[in-house]
This record gives sequence, structure tokens and C-alpha cells, in this order.
Amino acid sequence: MSTATPATRFLDRHKISYDVFEYPYGAGDGPIGLQAAEAIGWTPDRVFKTLMVELDGKPACAVIPSDRSLSMKKLAKALKGKSATMMEPAKAERLTGFHTGGISPFGQKKAVPVLFDDTVLTVEHPVVINGGKRGLMVCLDPVPAVSALRAQVAAISIL
Repeated sequence: MSTATPATRFLDRHKISYDVFEYPYGAGDGPIGLQAAEAIGWTPDRVFKTLMVELDGKPACAVIPSDRSLSMKKLAKALKGKSATMMEPAKAERLTGFHTGGISPFGQKKAVPVLFDDTVLTVEHPVVINGGKRGLMVCLDPVPAVSALRAQVAAISIL
């Protein structure tokens, strides 16, 4: 499998060091983030999933630990909006240029606001985030990644 994706090219352009983990992606084998964590042998709190949402009808991206759920209320408040909903998968694919199960916050076709859960700064580093293809994860220090995305960090997940 080629590891060159828009996400890895974004990381390369921003000179962010990363390692690649590949695993056999299996659609329907349970939550994708938890599946990835198990496949690569990492704890779920250090494997982050990317979720596309609509905040007051406009797209945004949330990145949270794979063992947590996104709080739409917390996300809306953090981004100073009124309400948030999950984006339909087909719309997320068109907007990002990635297939569901392979959506990365890095290298999306259209830049949208990105919000990382605050645990990204408190868990042991490095962390793992989707690398832009099903079965492809990137392992990196989240601090320069958050900076390169001009992302915000806030408490947006719940157990």
C-alpha cells in the first residue's frame, strides 16, 4: 500500500515528522478507531479519530480519542456556534477528498475549522491519527500538527 496521501503530503510540506502504521482495514468490524488501536497495539486514548460535523450548517472537523464520543454541545460552544450535527458520510467524502474510515484532519480538499479534544495534549505522546487512507495511520507529536492546522483545542469529548 502506498503511504503517499494528501494527509502525508501535508505533513511533509509542514516538516512534521511522523511514522506510518498500516493495518488491515475491515469495514463493519466495529468502531474504526478502536479497530485501528487494537490492530496497531496502541491504547485507544492515544489513537484519535476524525469526525466531520456541521456547525450551524457549516463544515468543521473534530479530532477525539477513539474510545470517546463527541459532545455536540461542547463542540458548538467551543466553536461559538449554536448547534452541531454529524455530517452525512457522502458529504464528508466530497468535502475532504477522503473515504469514510480514512478521513484525516490533514490535507483535506477544503480547509475547515479543526478542533482537537484537549486530551491530545495530556496523553502520552506521540499519538496516532488517520493518515488519509483506510488502514493507514500516522504517529506524530500532536503539538506541531495542531499548530500547522491552526486548530483549536478544547474539551469536546465524553466517555
